[in-house]
Amino acid sequence: MTSAVDTELGAELRGFREVQALAYACAEAVAARLEPGVTEREAARMQREWLRERGVRDWFHLPFAWFGDRTAFTGFKIPLQFFPTNRKLEPGMPFILDMAPIYKGFTADIGYSGSLGLHPVQDRLMADLEEHRELILREIRERRSLREIYADVERLMNRQGYANRHRAYPFGVIAHKVDRVKQGRFSPTVFGFGAQALKGLASDALHGHRDGWSPLWSPYRFSDHPPQPGLWAVEPHLGFRGTGAKFEEILVVTDSKDPQESAFWLDDDLPHVRRWAEAKNL
Repeated sequence: MTSAVDTELGAELRGFREVQALAYACAEAVAARLEPGVTEREAARMQREWLRERGVRDWFHLPFAWFGDRTAFTGFKIPLQFFPTNRKLEPGMPFILDMAPIYKGFTADIGYSGSLGLHPVQDRLMADLEEHRELILREIRERRSLREIYADVERLMNRQGYANRHRAYPFGVIAHKVDRVKQGRFSPTVFGFGAQALKGLASDALHGHRDGWSPLWSPYRFSDHPPQPGLWAVEPHLGFRGTGAKFEEILVVTDSKDPQESAFWLDDDLPHVRRWAEAKNL
């Protein structure tokens, strides 16, 4: 998307687009290498190695991989259950790859859904996620409160016959702010999250609390405010009878009075968007 806003932000948006595209390229490359017997831990390691070979040295969070009913977070009660396990991929099994690399100081957080062979249920979930992408953008441009938009997304999921699986994330978040991260010689992680990125998120939370907004987009009162300008990693996650599917990508929110420039998806050249376009052309 080229606009006055894009021109103004210039290199900032290009930097975030570059790392988001890199992360999706990693997801597609690793998905193509998955085969029966590969474990979640091995798939997560494949993502780390692919990105490190291309210059990634820091993370918002280390890569995740979920197979089978873990794509729907079946039985998840505590944060440790999100981490990759020795669950092995089997023919016909759905999977989700999720990674958040930091590259040249820019952050991405993406989610990629697929399956080893055909999986009609996950295909249906992915098709129905298109409506969520449209709803989120439309209501952000209307400057509805984040809490209200969250409720509308959940109502749409219920109408579609699905369970809201981002409810299982910490604080039930559907999105969080992403920012540039100052890169140093070392990039320690804390419980799978990059220390520098967590420091930035904590700073946003502190400033936001003082000014009446939160960097976490949740169903709770602290998200009952209009969209805050900045970049948001958005991840609606559907579940149906042990199968889950989601996308995750960056949404840009500005303070422009022009509705078209007040919010837009950072990039439309992404696997799930191309998939929806191809389906319309069949």
